[in-house]
Order: sequence, then structure tokens, then C-alpha cells
Amino acid sequence: MSAGMLYGGDEIGALVFDVGHYSLRVGYAQEDTPKAEIPAVVGILEEAAPLPSSIKADSMEVDDKKSDMTPSNAKNKYYIDTNYLHVARRGMEVTSYMKDGMIEDWDLFEKVLDYTYAKCIQSKSVFHPVLMSEAPWNVRQKREKLTELMFEKYEVPAFFLVKNAVLAAFANGRATGIVVDSGATHTSAVPVQDGFVLSQAIVKSPLGGDYITMQCKNFLQQESEIEIVPPYMIGAKEAVKEREKARWTQKKNLPEVTQSWHNYMTKKVVQDFQASVLQVCETPYDEKTVSSIPTVHYEFPNGYHQDFGSERFLIPEALFDPSVVPMRAGMVGNTMLGVGHIVTTSVGMCDVDVRPSLYGSVVVTGGNSFLQGFPERLNRDLSVRIPSSMRLKLISANGCAERRFGAWIGGSILASIGTFQQMWISSQEYKEGGKGQVERKCP
Repeated sequence: MSAGMLYGGDEIGALVFDVGHYSLRVGYAQEDTPKAEIPAVVGILEEAAPLPSSIKADSMEVDDKKSDMTPSNAKNKYYIDTNYLHVARRGMEVTSYMKDGMIEDWDLFEKVLDYTYAKCIQSKSVFHPVLMSEAPWNVRQKREKLTELMFEKYEVPAFFLVKNAVLAAFANGRATGIVVDSGATHTSAVPVQDGFVLSQAIVKSPLGGDYITMQCKNFLQQESEIEIVPPYMIGAKEAVKEREKARWTQKKNLPEVTQSWHNYMTKKVVQDFQASVLQVCETPYDEKTVSSIPTVHYEFPNGYHQDFGSERFLIPEALFDPSVVPMRAGMVGNTMLGVGHIVTTSVGMCDVDVRPSLYGSVVVTGGNSFLQGFPERLNRDLSVRIPSSMRLKLISANGCAERRFGAWIGGSILASIGTFQQMWISSQEYKEGGKGQVERKCP
């Protein structure tokens, strides 16, 4: 009998970690929503002993050669979570530990885990089995490294790694379906059959939330010449008429912030604009149609405000029809696939007999799916593309939390099922078989 069977009791809570490019969600299994959502970026402040001013200037500027420039007693300070990250600090750089949906900087990731156990869970890691989500294209070396980290450093009693697409399907009560995940860095279609990812048929496109944010920023700054001012800079502002130049005064005694932190705070403003104003057309973008739809009013932190009309439909249209992407964005629009196209391409790469069940369960998840009209438009695009003999069913949870935390909720359900308890990699099995157990036990 596997030592993993010991976790059948529900008196000890398993923890569920959903690692995403935008944020890390963490909480207890059996709960409805995560206990905490922590941004996937960390503020790093290099603290060194006092130095002559000439050297000090160099050590702040040279980024890659930090190790040779800073003295041996230099100590880094790390700022994790929104409350600490949003404070203006001199010389604090903002860095993400994620790349392409996978963990890239392990030291930073460890710092975030330390913070999570100490401040969010407020319990020792040795008491809780951990179920963690991963990108469907995660590589073996990173999976093994994560397993090793959880057992060696955090000494968890049991561990399990699951593809986030499988979890999103479970959250919607499906073991088979195609999961359309439109997140920060990309949009992907991942077919899942009986709880297993069909990895040969994963299709992804680099058009995601960050890309839409970039388009918004270009539109606001270059085309409309609207100044994007993060709230940390604003000391006071006056009321102005619509489209009138904003009148605001800068806060006094602002510390000298780094470019990376300033960019991070500016991005937050653009993301708020994105969430409040953008909308996806139910039919392919047509200037005449959208001009008849009421405009939306938006006020920026510095007091500037105006109504937005057709552009609020044009920007997110790129997700469905990349040919509208302007060439200046540094990407050639026509070489990429729209969301509907990604789904049909992915299903087309699966066996013929699986296709009906995939089209019968199209699960929509990820931050971009909150764009008003996103599920409706995807439904329309797919109806046009798929064979008439197929029955199409689009599943997108109505509640904000269900779609946003889809993979986490799936993990919460999975880790609390009785039959799952024998699936864990127990610490005993890890001692006997090493980190290679993850490839054997976690498909």
C-alpha cells in the first residue's frame, strides 16, 4: 500500500497552488476561492554598505554585473504582494520569475513560497500536502526541480503536479473537453481526454492580455496623445472638462524610482482601462456596426476623461482576427491564429472519434475571457468554422471567480476527492524513487 494513502483523512488540509504568469493563487482544498492571489513579480532592492558616491552610482546602473560591482556584504531586500510592491522605493527593480508560463527564476519563486507560507497560510509546510498546477508544455527538468524543491526544502508530506487545463476542465465538471485559456502571455487551446492532456494537439498563439495591454498603450499614447500617469505620481488634480488637458501636480519628495517599477505601475493603469472600456464585437469588426453602439466614459488617474467608441472594439478584435493587428506592433498580424482558428486547428489534430466530445465541451478560462462579449464571439466564430454535423457547447462560468480561478478551483475539487488520495507522491515514495517519481505518477 502506498504511503500516499495516509492522506485520506480530511483533518489536514491540502494546499492548492495555481502558478500563472500574471499571479500565483493559493488556498486550501475544498474551499471555493483561493485564500490569496499574489502578483507573479517581485520587487528587488539591493542594499549595500555605504560607498563613495561614484561607486554607488555605478552599482545602481550596472544590472548584469551586480555581483562584481556590489560589495560582498550587499544584501537584497525582496518585496512581495501588492501592498509592498505598490510603494515607491528608490532603486527597487521589478522582475517576474515566470517565462512562457513556466518557472524561470527559482530563487525568486522560493521567496514567494516562503512569503506564502509565512503570511497567507500562516502554517508550516510540513503539515500540508501540496497540489500544484503547471503549464501543459512544462518540461521534465522543471517538473523534477519543482518536486525536489517541495520535498527537500519545504518537506511537504505529499505532492502532486497537474496540468492547469485539466484542472480548468474539472472545475467545469468535465474530464474531456477542449480548454481555451486566454491569459497574460498567450492564448492556448488544450484538448483534454479523460483527465489527460493530448499534448501533440496543443496550439498556442502569442496574443494574450499583455499584447492587448501593449495595443492599448500604443493607442492611448501615440494615436490619442493621452498621458498615462500612475497614481503614485499624483499629488493633486483639478476637475477638467471632457477631452481637456489634465491639470495635476506631482507629489513632492518622490523617491527616484527605477524604470521597471514605473513601467509596472503604468501597466496597472492601462490594465484598468482595458478591463473597464474594451469590448469584443459579437460579429467580426465592422466600423459601421460599432459606431451605432453607445460609447463608454473613462477617467484616468490624472483627471483626464473622455468617451471611447469604435476603438474599444478594434483593440480586442486582434484576439479573434489577427489581420487587424497594425504592423507597427512589431508582429506580422497574418501569421498568427485567432482564438476560433486555434480551437479548430487543435481539434483537427486529434483523433476523429474524440472530436465530437471536444466540441461538446469547449471550456473558456483565463483573464481575457472577462472581456465583455468574449465567450459569445468565440461561440459565433466556432459555429461558422466547425462541420454542421458537430454539436457545439461552450462552457464559460458566469461567476467572475469561477472563470478567473478556474484551474485553482479544479485543483481544490481534485485534492478533496477520496479516490485521489492514493495518487499523491508521498515523501516515502520520494525518498525511495527520487524526483523521477513525478514523471511516473503525474501525467
